[in-house]
Amino acid sequence: MEKPPVVILCGGRGTRLRERTESVPKALVEIGARPILWHVIQIYAAQGFERFLLATGYLGEAISEFVAAEPWPAGVEVECIDTGLDTPTGGRVAKLAPLLGDRPFCVTYADGVADVDLSAQLEFHGSHGALATVTVVRPDLQWGVAELDGDQVSGFVEKPRSEHWINGGFFCFEPGVLSYLDAESVLEREPLGRLADEGQLRAYRHEGFWDCMDTYKDAVVLNDLWRAGEAPWRVWGAAAVEAG
Repeated sequence: MEKPPVVILCGGRGTRLRERTESVPKALVEIGARPILWHVIQIYAAQGFERFLLATGYLGEAISEFVAAEPWPAGVEVECIDTGLDTPTGGRVAKLAPLLGDRPFCVTYADGVADVDLSAQLEFHGSHGALATVTVVRPDLQWGVAELDGDQVSGFVEKPRSEHWINGGFFCFEPGVLSYLDAESVLEREPLGRLADEGQLRAYRHEGFWDCMDTYKDAVVLNDLWRAGEAPWRVWGAAAVEAG
């Protein structure tokens, strides 16, 4: 079965990663000598997705140059579309509407990696009948947690997993979602809120690995995992996608 196209949001400035993003867009900050954007595309490509639409903005020319020079896996098509320097996330998706047609599509960010089962997510999305599915995750907290018995500290737990689910950034959308978007939409605010209010948003729970390169510290952690050969998001085979 043909997989839907994937929109990757690549237009942000990455201000919280300023150590790296003054000269390169956030999508090209590297993990193991490869841009994080490359890792995101490989996660999808390894699971049968072939068409990628990159919604670029800040330093978009650099992303286009990278895409043109990269030997992508056979059958994979990657297209860059300039969606404006300061366009919000929902506005970027709205600008791609003419390229998406009247069929489901996926959306993700260029800075998040996971070992998410995207085929299972698609199956879940197709089963519930709502317009939208968001993958939700429970991230590891950045701090240790004190365990209290009244005012007595009974122990500490080092960086436990959060009890709360958050937006993990891997979406499946029906074409009807486009009617919730306009040029000024911030996807994560009014559009998703309205979909939720109308009962049109479902959560696909991902219990496995997930991380987002939001800060310099995140970049260090992801690079350390890659160098140690312990990158859980590496769901592809070397011969299939790393040749050349």
